[in-house]
Amino acid sequence: MAQLSWKTKELTVGELAERSGVSPSALRFYERQGLIRSRRTPGNQRRYARDILRRVAFVRASQRVGIPLATIRDVLTVLPDERTPTREDWARASTRWREELDARIRRLEQLRDHLTDCIGCGCLSIDRCALVNPYDTLGEQGAGPRCHLEP
Repeated sequence: MAQLSWKTKELTVGELAERSGVSPSALRFYERQGLIRSRRTPGNQRRYARDILRRVAFVRASQRVGIPLATIRDVLTVLPDERTPTREDWARASTRWREELDARIRRLEQLRDHLTDCIGCGCLSIDRCALVNPYDTLGEQGAGPRCHLEP
């Protein structure tokens, strides 16, 4: 039997974990979420193609900037033949995500500013505090319970 070259050798879950810096349990989770794929040996062991390393790196980089796994999966599923993401794929995805990230940064800055106000005053007033009771529209109707569901 001919020995496989290093370029075609598949990786075990342990080898993929060691090379990618991602725990085996996280890799199995990524697989359940449809982010990566493996094949099974006759002994039911997972084997990963070497290009899955780049996919895992793509997922990790996306997560580091706060992109939800479902959004990452959406990008990966549109790649032809589930191929490995390229630099161009990353550029397209990051351009799409930039607006979402900018909005998230603005919301976090607002939360930070409200937190500073609360620490400064110490009130944590249920009826006035924007951190504890944001956008209190029912409070404007006075005290007492309210049903905020549509009739």
